[in-house]
Amino acid sequence: MPLGQIEALEHDGLQLAYERIKGAQPTFVWLGGFKSDMAGTKAQTLAEWAASAGQGFVRFDYSGHGVSGGRFEDGSISRWLGDTLAVLDRLTSGPLVLVGSSMGGWISLLASRARPERVAALLLIAPAADFTERLMWPGFSSEQRAELLAEGRLELPSAYAPEPTVITREMIEDGRRNLVMDAPFPFEGAVRILAGAADPDVPLKHVLALLPVLQSKDVMLHRVPDGDHRLSRPQDLRQLLALASELRLRLAC
Repeated sequence: MPLGQIEALEHDGLQLAYERIKGAQPTFVWLGGFKSDMAGTKAQTLAEWAASAGQGFVRFDYSGHGVSGGRFEDGSISRWLGDTLAVLDRLTSGPLVLVGSSMGGWISLLASRARPERVAALLLIAPAADFTERLMWPGFSSEQRAELLAEGRLELPSAYAPEPTVITREMIEDGRRNLVMDAPFPFEGAVRILAGAADPDVPLKHVLALLPVLQSKDVMLHRVPDGDHRLSRPQDLRQLLALASELRLRLAC
C-alpha cells in the first residue's frame, strides 16, 4: 500500500495511523468510509496521483479502523470527527481539499464547519451524510430497534467483510447530534460530488437530497449511471482523478 512511511499520531489515548505526502497546497486529505481504511483502491489511487503531481496529500485511519488503535464499536461520528480534526490541525497547514468517501463525506462536511477558514473545497464520493438516521435507522426492523435499545448494540451481517458489523446505541444517538441535512449547510468553497446511480448502500436519491442543503454557489454532481457504492472501477477512478485535478488547478497556491 504505502508510497512512503506509515506513521502514527497520538490522539485521545490512541495511535492514529497516517501517511503524509509533502507537496504543493492545497493539501488533499482522504476521509474514508464506515469500516474502511486508507489502503483502499480510491485512497491508493489518489496517493499515487498526489505523489506524481507533487501535491500535498494525507490519508489516515480513524480510530477502530485499519491499523489505527481502538475498537470500532467504541466509535461514533463525534469521535471520528475528533480524529479528523486532530489530523488536520497537527499534520497540515494552509488550505485543504477534503476528499470524503461515503461516511467520510458526512465527516468532511462536519470538518468544514468546524474549520471553515481551512477547508477550501470538498470532493465527496457517494456522500452518506446523516446515514445513521436517514439510511440505517429506517432500515432496522422493529425487533432490531428493540434489541439495539435494550442491549445497547446490534450485530449485522456485512456485505464487505466476513465478520458482522456492530452498531451501538451510542452510534445512533451520536449521529442524531451531528445531523447536517436538516438545515441549510454553510460552505463557500467548491463542492464536487461523484455518485453512482446503481448504488444500493447510498442511493442516488439520498445524494440528491443533500444538494439543496448545501449553500455553496459552486456545486456539481457527477452521476455514474452504472456505478455502485465502491466506485473503484478504472473508469470511476479516472473520473475521480479528473475532479481532483480540476480542484488542484483551481486552488493552486
